[in-house]
Amino acid sequence: MRVGLNGVGVKGVCAALLAGVAFVPDMACAQIGQPGQPGQGAPMPAPAPTPAEGTPQDETIVPDTLFEAAMPPIGDDIDAPLNPITPVPNAEALDKLAAGIEGKLEAIKPDEPEFAAALPPLSEFALAPPAEVTGVKDGKTVVLFYDWEVAGLEEIGAEARFRELSALRRGKGKAANSAMVSARASEDERLAVRLMQSLGYYDATVISTIEQRPQNSGKLVAVVTATPGPLYRIGTISVVADPTVPADLILSELPLKTGDPLEADRVQGAEANVSLRLPQRGYPFAQVGERDILLDEEAHTGDYTLPVDTGPRASFRGFQTEGRRPVFDTDHIAILARFRRDQLYDVRHVDDLREALIATSLFSTVSVEPVRTGEKGPDGTEYVDLLVRQTAGRPRTLAGELGYSTGQGIRLEGSWTHRNLFPPEGALIVSGVAGTSEQGASLTFRRSNWRQRDRTLTLALSANRSNFDAYESFTGAFSARISRDSTPIWQKRWTYYYGFEIVGSNEDRFNFNRNARDRGTYLIGALPGFVGYDTSDNLLNPTRGFRIKANVSPEASVRGAARPYARLMLEGTAYYPVTPSIVIAGRARVGSIPGIARDDLAPSRRYYAGGGGSVRGFGYQELGPRSPDGKPVGGRSLTEFAIEARYRFGNFGIVPFIDAGQVYEGLYPTGKNMRFGAGIGGRFYTNFGPLRVDVATPINRQPGESRISLYISIGQAF
Repeated sequence: MRVGLNGVGVKGVCAALLAGVAFVPDMACAQIGQPGQPGQGAPMPAPAPTPAEGTPQDETIVPDTLFEAAMPPIGDDIDAPLNPITPVPNAEALDKLAAGIEGKLEAIKPDEPEFAAALPPLSEFALAPPAEVTGVKDGKTVVLFYDWEVAGLEEIGAEARFRELSALRRGKGKAANSAMVSARASEDERLAVRLMQSLGYYDATVISTIEQRPQNSGKLVAVVTATPGPLYRIGTISVVADPTVPADLILSELPLKTGDPLEADRVQGAEANVSLRLPQRGYPFAQVGERDILLDEEAHTGDYTLPVDTGPRASFRGFQTEGRRPVFDTDHIAILARFRRDQLYDVRHVDDLREALIATSLFSTVSVEPVRTGEKGPDGTEYVDLLVRQTAGRPRTLAGELGYSTGQGIRLEGSWTHRNLFPPEGALIVSGVAGTSEQGASLTFRRSNWRQRDRTLTLALSANRSNFDAYESFTGAFSARISRDSTPIWQKRWTYYYGFEIVGSNEDRFNFNRNARDRGTYLIGALPGFVGYDTSDNLLNPTRGFRIKANVSPEASVRGAARPYARLMLEGTAYYPVTPSIVIAGRARVGSIPGIARDDLAPSRRYYAGGGGSVRGFGYQELGPRSPDGKPVGGRSLTEFAIEARYRFGNFGIVPFIDAGQVYEGLYPTGKNMRFGAGIGGRFYTNFGPLRVDVATPINRQPGESRISLYISIGQAF
């Protein structure tokens, strides 16, 4: 263009002509080739005002005639190439031009001696810091305060989420300068766009502004304004996959419909459901691919396509195992599995097997995953094996439990366990009890998952001494039991046990016929049984649900003559959450021993009430009939009730409670003469259960009863 030539080309010529010149005033080039110069088709500029008389005028450094003579010729054709500058068309004129400039510079030097003066040394420069600014303290960062607003997101339900993630909000209204506020506002622009697009508003726009309110106040307000635009909806839905059984399996598990809003959560949730359900329906190796959505900007729809690699349809065959220190062989792993060969693959069975392996507490690491075999089953599916990678953990455990209650005093129990001394899962447990009222030791063999999943065989041999107000006994026992138990790791809905027990016990009792205490030896055979149903959400600290327990133990006591009888007990507990932090818990218990008179029953087999696990506010076994010497004698029936409000705040809790109960000599609990205890407890919640401290007192206390009872243990009272 012409402007480019005259305005830029001429300047370039000037720069070339002046190359190597030590000093040239800016005016020399600034006046060359400017639009409006003569000869360029522009009008002549107005003449400069004449300086006042006596004012010295600067002499022209280079006369126009000399400069024009040194310039290369410029033709009328603007599209023609530029003429080369070298060699110079008029060398003589150029020499005169350079000589004239040099002469002018020489003339300047005597009048300006500072140009020839040497620079001062650095040491002479003043290095002192600037004077302190009044009112500003050293080291104190200047803080700019701002407010922020958002508009346009509330209508589509995105404002709350935006405020959670906002960079302006995270800044807490403080910034170092306005540029930082602007950067945060720009980040929030991008955030708002992402949020709106995730809700299906793909034409969304956002702008942010920084304002001063009031004007010139210095108080900044950042405003983020969103315009969602039209909502996009799902158009056609297509699945690209190999045939499945049934044919519509993937579409039936993809909960999307044409016309649904094209929301990210809706789409991702539907794809996650496909990823979850296909391995539950016989496709262990299914992989959901990357979706494709084609937007129609006129119809405001998006056509959705999902590729899925289903892999082979599979069924279970068997097991494989590997590991540096394996714990179980494939035969025992098969006992833990809840599926059979040729059953259609279901990943829920795999997860269940993994949880069962973890519940044994015998592994440091364990994993279960399907592996292809390439073998076809009778129904045309491909067999898969489950590969169990296992590494043994430490099999030995030391455990201890310390408790205190009024009436029983201190009770310390400790145990040593080798959980796999007799593989597989054959544990040996050595335990002991030392306390104010009880001392003893026991040896237990336990085989977990004995011949089938969740069944335990237990053999126990024990010797104990008990010294309570109601009786003193020296007892030896041997028992065998088959059970299905709950643990904190593996809590079960149904539990049970059954077995036998042989007990030899030497005990003292109050002989009402002789009106004195005497001792006797009892040989007792029992067939104890138990069944429980548990819907609670936690074994040690339940907050909702209920539990029902029933105990039946047919027994025979031999002391001179054999006397058969049965010990029966029914208990129910319930837990109701009033608020997330308050739980109302209740318990009711009733028991009876038919078939024998109370005085013919060994004192250790009678029913008693009172204590931390019974009726708080009373000492251990304190309730019920008493002998003439003032000691409890127990009875053949009992009834107990309790209610408490469990209020939790953080890892702590407060529990006010009221308990009630009584023991009766007769066969049936009459409910007469019920005794009540009230108190308050404290809880400290840990990852293995709450630590409990309860303080209670009897209501309408009778002579000889405790004024205050204290109970310390692990776990809730019920």
